Amino acid sequence: MNRQPQSGPAASPSGSSRAFQCLFHPRSIAVVGASGDPLKPGGRVFKNILEHGYQGELWPINPKAAQILSVPAYPSVAALPGVPDLAIIAIPSRMVLAALAELAERGVGATIILTSGFGEKDAAGKAAELEMLRIADQAGMALVGPNCSGFLTTSYKGKFAGIVPQLGGGAVDFISGSGATVDYVMEAAVGRGLSFGTVINLGNSVQLGVEDLLALYDDNYSQGSARILLLYMEAVKKPQLLLRHARSLRAKGCTLAAIKSGTTAAGSRAAASHTGAMATSDTAVAALFNKAGIIRVDGRGDLIDVACVLRAARGRTVGRRMAIVTDAGGPGVMLADELARHGIEVPTLGEETRRELATVLPPESSLNNPIDALPSRTAEQIGAILHTLGCLEGGRLDGVAVLTGDSGLSDNGAIYEAIARAMESCPVPVYPVLSSLASCRGKIDVFTAEDKIFFPDEVALGRALGRVAQLDVATREDASHHPSSYDHSLLGELLRDKQGILSPATVRQVLQAAGFPLPQERIVTKPGELHDACRHLGFPLAMKVIGPLHKTDVGGVRLGIGDEDAARQVCQELLAVPGASGVLLQPMVEGLEVILGVSREGDFGHLLMFGLGGIHTEVLRDVRFALAPVDEIEARAMIDGIRGRLLLDGVRGQAGMSVDGLVDLLVRLGRLVNDFPQIAEIDLNPVKGCGERLLAVDARIILSP
Repeated sequence: MNRQPQSGPAASPSGSSRAFQCLFHPRSIAVVGASGDPLKPGGRVFKNILEHGYQGELWPINPKAAQILSVPAYPSVAALPGVPDLAIIAIPSRMVLAALAELAERGVGATIILTSGFGEKDAAGKAAELEMLRIADQAGMALVGPNCSGFLTTSYKGKFAGIVPQLGGGAVDFISGSGATVDYVMEAAVGRGLSFGTVINLGNSVQLGVEDLLALYDDNYSQGSARILLLYMEAVKKPQLLLRHARSLRAKGCTLAAIKSGTTAAGSRAAASHTGAMATSDTAVAALFNKAGIIRVDGRGDLIDVACVLRAARGRTVGRRMAIVTDAGGPGVMLADELARHGIEVPTLGEETRRELATVLPPESSLNNPIDALPSRTAEQIGAILHTLGCLEGGRLDGVAVLTGDSGLSDNGAIYEAIARAMESCPVPVYPVLSSLASCRGKIDVFTAEDKIFFPDEVALGRALGRVAQLDVATREDASHHPSSYDHSLLGELLRDKQGILSPATVRQVLQAAGFPLPQERIVTKPGELHDACRHLGFPLAMKVIGPLHKTDVGGVRLGIGDEDAARQVCQELLAVPGASGVLLQPMVEGLEVILGVSREGDFGHLLMFGLGGIHTEVLRDVRFALAPVDEIEARAMIDGIRGRLLLDGVRGQAGMSVDGLVDLLVRLGRLVNDFPQIAEIDLNPVKGCGERLLAVDARIILSP
């Protein structure tokens, strides 16, 4: 992938280190607009920093106060006793630019602007934001905001609105483009037992957006950092930066889950190729997240559920074989159904396991999987079940879900304690579903106070397990590798100084140089050339008009031409099509049809598409996308992901297609557009054939200027 340029203070390693230190662990903080009134942003943020144990120098700036909450105050930035690492601005919008300029002149390392009323309001606010950016970049200052609620880190609580939990370093960090989303997620997540270490809201992101903070986070990641990172994004402005640092964090052992909102605004766009018409901006986001190894979720509840799955797994694999322990039949069945929807198996337990369970449970219990321990279950029984599963089934299971309500027949507090012990000792992850939020809220609070998470709903757990289990962490991308029979030098010559729609002859040369298998073909521009072409190719023939972009729409494709007289008649008809410049003749190719395509999606790069041909492509939309280039693992996942995958193996006596051959074509196509980014769109539609004999029967290539 091409590296995306950065600007601002984090563009270099040294700049990244200083920006990180000043934003996350400042040795001194100045609050511009501090006051003793907790109902004002400046008063609230100053009070939060002071009362939550900040250990550095804290300097309130207010020209009307000698001290604030017993801390000496200063009338201006110039009056400060030193240069603060971090300044937090909480003053009226009309005063912000002057204060920022004064801070920049003083050499402040980072500034967070809490004040609203800028780009989110009107054009004048947008202009003011551009001036903020100019001031900060010129001074080498890291700038967050405006219009943000602030930072929560293990060093300080620089936030003026919403929940401010005591963060001592936790399992989860959170970077968000929305302050309200931060608060809503934390309110729910803390009650589920999740602990946070760093929580960041970026507001209008004039200089530093989610991608930039992710880069800072990655550049300064350590063994003590959280192993779960949550993201909320309303726009992906720097996709290559996001991709590079998300993959880097994955390699360091950090798992990312994200919400990308605003998915419906783009819609479909007019495009010259099938691939371009089906690729939307959200398709590109989905492909980016998949390639980056980011688990994408739809809402706050899903985000919390995924984080809880990752927390319960504690770095262990979230696989595809689960045991279910329940005290009521219905919830166990619903979880099993949801797991099946995501390809997660609920396997039959071994004979030895069932014999051991029979010694623990009453005869009325079900010893199958799901295991129904009945409403009369006790803490001792639940503990023994989980111990047995861990000892006897641990090598065959990837996790155990234990579902319990409040039957009133035994002490739920003791049952929760047994589950908590199993979460620590069991060799596979244990996922507790504690449904009695009203009758057992106090006991659940004791459970979560022991650093344990839970799920209130079994179907939500199943959905989250499915999302985590589908995360593909095995992609290996070698941008220097070229497939066999791939002539990079010749391709460069063929594509040099070209633009627009390539001629059929040039398309054929490009595909041959890239190593794509092609059928024989001849081009005729007048009926007199037809005889030699037919004699060379034989019958039956496919005949296609040259000139019009969408041949089928103008009746420009005729198949199964059986003799020269029929070919002559078809040739005359096709040459009469408006815009026709010739007719392409090919021998008929038998077999299944698939489509391979590419569409360039701005800064995201090229989207690669694979699907079954014909109506499967546009009517049924049975296609999968990935960002180019792809390796063999990614290509195979695209192929395996279509709903009609079994057709490729051959059904009811019909020949299938070599999946290995299709993998090679996808890798080859992704390499071609990665090497030559001037390619805007490619359609290989269809690629047709049986077994190993796959041919790109029809192709279109469009270059950007």
